[in-house]
Amino acid sequence: MADKFEHQTPGLTSPGIDAFPVAPSNGNDLPQVTRALYVGTAGNVRVELVSGSEATFEAMQAGVMYPLRVRKVFSTGTSAQGLVGIY
Repeated sequence: MADKFEHQTPGLTSPGIDAFPVAPSNGNDLPQVTRALYVGTAGNVRVELVSGSEATFEAMQAGVMYPLRVRKVFSTGTSAQGLVGIY
């Protein structure tokens, strides 16, 4: 399949080029810092952002891709499921 954009450098405002399932963990960082976080099932998500600060996002809606640069998703404080990291 042809890709007209294969020679373009991806930036933070361009679409994601890869994704991975997120398994919340209090100890492990994600394998890649995200440019967005997709929520499959609504709930709260507690994260460590790329800056090192922590935040709990309450009532995140299902089926939404949130533009967050996330380093870690904590299991404690996270009730949302079906999380996918996009980078």
